[in-house]
Amino acid sequence: MAIRAEHEIHQRRLGRNVGLGLVLIGFVALVYFLTIAKVTSPKPNTLPASEQTQ
Repeated sequence: MAIRAEHEIHQRRLGRNVGLGLVLIGFVALVYFLTIAKVTSPKPNTLPASEQTQ
């Protein structure tokens, strides 16, 4: 069985897959860093105004 040359459609599909993979990695990184920022931010004061000390 002879080794066949790669068809043009395979090259285009590889390019699309790499692009989509990079977009997905970027989205996961964005969600990760937003989650870290949300978890590490100080909590707002949630007491009612009548119970807050001055």
